[in-house]
Amino acid sequence: MALLSILICLILLVLLVTWAKLNAFVAFLIVSIIAGLLLGIPLNKVTASVEYGLGDTLKQLAIIICLGAMLGKLIAVSGAAQKITETMVNAVGVKYIQWAMVVTGFIVGIPLFYGIGFVLLVPFIFSVVYKYKLPAVYIGLPMLAALSVTHGFLPPHPSPTALVVMFHANMGLTLIYGLMIAIPAIVLAGPVFAQTLKKIPSQPLQTFVADELPSDQLPGTFASFFSALLPVLLLMLAAILPFVFHTKGTIQQIIAFIGDPAIVMIISLLVATFTLGIRQKKSMKQLSDVYGDALKDIALILLIIGGSGAFKQVLTDSGVTNQIAAMLQTYTLSPLILGWLIAAIIRVCIGSATIAGLTAAAIVSSLVLQGHVNPELMVLSIGAGSLAFSHVNDSGFWMFKEYFNLTVKDTFRSWSVMESLVAFIGLAGVLIINLFVK
Repeated sequence: MALLSILICLILLVLLVTWAKLNAFVAFLIVSIIAGLLLGIPLNKVTASVEYGLGDTLKQLAIIICLGAMLGKLIAVSGAAQKITETMVNAVGVKYIQWAMVVTGFIVGIPLFYGIGFVLLVPFIFSVVYKYKLPAVYIGLPMLAALSVTHGFLPPHPSPTALVVMFHANMGLTLIYGLMIAIPAIVLAGPVFAQTLKKIPSQPLQTFVADELPSDQLPGTFASFFSALLPVLLLMLAAILPFVFHTKGTIQQIIAFIGDPAIVMIISLLVATFTLGIRQKKSMKQLSDVYGDALKDIALILLIIGGSGAFKQVLTDSGVTNQIAAMLQTYTLSPLILGWLIAAIIRVCIGSATIAGLTAAAIVSSLVLQGHVNPELMVLSIGAGSLAFSHVNDSGFWMFKEYFNLTVKDTFRSWSVMESLVAFIGLAGVLIINLFVK
């Protein structure tokens, strides 16, 4: 009955958004309430579950997305994105710009949380798209595939890092195996798959695209790259310094504070305000207008992401994900495949890759700790499964759809297929490596 209820709710959500043309945020609220009632959440707790899910999701993402949108808008209107794009194209040529974007996405994605990386790299993608009149999905999806793979497979991202600790796995070995799997997954699900998407119609949001400026009005190369990549540099330093200097106490707390994503984005925006704004002779009134425009453009995106969080919370509070996972444990499967499958099923139900990974890990942890499976490979198997089948209850699905201004159908055939390819290629890589390790 629980599975049927979830299926009904997912079909209803798709129909409300696609057939009824209802605003996605409103559709999420309606379906979340219906799901709560069908799954047995008491009447007096359904709205509380919806409100908590919406607020809990936005409290983690609102600061990052808003500040990232401001930074991205400034990078665009100041000419920094144009300067970076010109430098990249001059270095590799238009013919190979897609591969340059993939490498950039992979390098940036290793230390950067997916949500931050998305809003930071969108200006790069759109600048290339508009300047060289290239297909948006063809150029953008491979870079975002690189971000997604690093988010699901590689430490220091939250889910794989937590799984390493939970399974008593070796962090370095997990990273090495993860890189071995990540590279082919990114290549096949990114540039290779994107070859089939050149004809998808897409008119990305104009918020990150500025009029092309004369060369003498562009900021310098160093200022452009430094301002855009400062969040990456700060997060990398915050992750590396404790291991290099073995700091403890107050210094460690300061590093952790500065490395917090919200603080990183605040510092980065303040620096960019000077390097790309004040230094470029822009007044604070002009900069405030730029930031205000950026917020207007991402307001609906924030609400949709919050709505997906409400739906996720209702399913979590009902306990249905645990029921499904427990049922799967009765099947005779390789532990690596079982871990992947449980994570994939939970991902389909609630949308969150991180929660899917952690929930699946809790279920199969006894198998790992009893020595029935390689712990490093189980981390990667669950990480791959947690990326599978992204659809309408995943905030990443809606971010991609809204930023690239796609139809739901085209988002399924591009984003959802890409994520599923990553999941299956990741599982295949895990099983291959398992043949050669004990």
